[in-house]
Amino acid sequence: MANLLRTGVAAFLPAGFARSLGRPLRARAVAAGAALALATGMVPPAALAGDTISFSFGPLIRSVRVSSLKSFAADGTVPDDLAYFLQFTSKEQQAAFRKSLVERAPLDPLLVSRFFSSAIGEDILRRLGQGITLRQGGNGKYAIRSALVAAAFSDQGLTLLNVLQQLPTDVRIQGEKVLGAARAGERLIAATEELASVLRKLTAQEAAQQPAVDYAALPDPRRPGPFAVKKDVWNLVDQARQRAFYVDVYRPEGKRQERTSVLVFSHGLASRPEDFDEGLQHLASYGFVVAAPQHPGSDTIWLKEMLKGLHKDIFDVQEFINRPRDISYVIDELGRRNQKEFNGSLDLTRVGVAGHSFGGYTVLAIAGASIDFDHLQQECDREYGGLNAALLLECRALELPRQNYRLQDPRAAAVLAANPVDRAIFGPKGIGRIAIPIMIASGSYDPAAPPALEQAASFTWLTVPQRYWIMVEGQAHVNFSKIDPGIEEAIRSATDLTLPSQGLIGNYMKGVSVPFFGTFIQNDDRFKPFLRASYAEYLSRNQTFKLDFISGASTPALLNAIETFRKTHP
Repeated sequence: MANLLRTGVAAFLPAGFARSLGRPLRARAVAAGAALALATGMVPPAALAGDTISFSFGPLIRSVRVSSLKSFAADGTVPDDLAYFLQFTSKEQQAAFRKSLVERAPLDPLLVSRFFSSAIGEDILRRLGQGITLRQGGNGKYAIRSALVAAAFSDQGLTLLNVLQQLPTDVRIQGEKVLGAARAGERLIAATEELASVLRKLTAQEAAQQPAVDYAALPDPRRPGPFAVKKDVWNLVDQARQRAFYVDVYRPEGKRQERTSVLVFSHGLASRPEDFDEGLQHLASYGFVVAAPQHPGSDTIWLKEMLKGLHKDIFDVQEFINRPRDISYVIDELGRRNQKEFNGSLDLTRVGVAGHSFGGYTVLAIAGASIDFDHLQQECDREYGGLNAALLLECRALELPRQNYRLQDPRAAAVLAANPVDRAIFGPKGIGRIAIPIMIASGSYDPAAPPALEQAASFTWLTVPQRYWIMVEGQAHVNFSKIDPGIEEAIRSATDLTLPSQGLIGNYMKGVSVPFFGTFIQNDDRFKPFLRASYAEYLSRNQTFKLDFISGASTPALLNAIETFRKTHP
């Protein structure tokens, strides 16, 4: 998802999905939008008009010339047609808008071209084109794409002003739709802020009701376990699907175990198994054999090939089906190798599964969640659904034949889904089918799978008694130390965002993942005290960025908070 955000949603990211993303970017969006009376943070400034921009709101139509904007950007001159719009803005907003006209987006033009020719890129353009139309009212998606690509390839680069000059035709901003998008964006920011506050309160409430535990006197699950770890790489071919992929396998060494527990991990979109090496090694040190397969239709290699023009889309739509089947095939392969390579010690009747982002979808499907195409269609048809980047990924599943895909693996006995994309594609019926212990992990700064739009509702749809939700304050979906550093630079340059260290985030995840799988896969009751809100409070001591932790016991209070927010933010 990180690469998707960088290459295709660079202008989309500042819509603000988390409170620290929201506040500084909201000012920029309002400045640019108010200066033109109607624009918002949801609509990238790069998509406005050709020689003349017209704005409609009910019967009212007003226009401004691109040349007037050029004069304003050059020296602050305000021609009469632009003055009509600027009368509604402050000097600070005008200064921000002027800056935004010439601010250059440092994007490779080939990436811009290829992304906006992909299915997700075209979906973004279609959604934008409903509010940025041709003068006669047709969807403006092709004009927007033409201008973006032409500007990216020009000497001036991808700036607002340059895009305006590159548009092949005049366009009209549909005021009602743009203002609706503005309200939806503000509502999302408010929902994210409210959710963070609610989870903090619920964590404290659960912790206050739990028996006192001296965690300092207990073994620390954040520290490496007792086993040394050896890593192997298997190259597999599933002949039935004609699918070749590799698997990183982490094996605990040292003390001989009569029964060895197994975990299987699914990486995210445009990622790879080795990006999660540290956390997987840590789990293996506690006696688990951990297998992490490559998903060849949605990994880093596929994305690089796509950016070279070898694929049209960011991922193969069949990945919605192939990814879960990769997990099952790996479990099968472990069974085939069990006797010879593991002395028959592997317990494959109770396997733990974990995944990140698209891998979160993958392991939820393995755990029993089923695709609900009717629910997904309704979500994808929502007018302002494009505010949710995860939904753009999920909506691609509508390209699949609508049938009952049997993706559950009965050997899965516990599931941990980190930053999952899940709400629209599964819906309440699909999520409600999960009947094994589950932990959902979210990040409060996540712009790709925002918890207010993805995981909050999903958690309330769960019915299994052993359900937990953790929120890492400041986590922004990706591990910046494992990706191109350009995305972190882009975020920091666009906002006053302060991120927690990856070490802190990693320690939080180690602190909860080992006890979760230790309890429900290894059946070790010594880990149960760590599956409490009081432990999250313990880990968060003296930390700027906190860890929230709630169990199913807080579901009624969470549902009440969600309903209250809906009533107060219609």
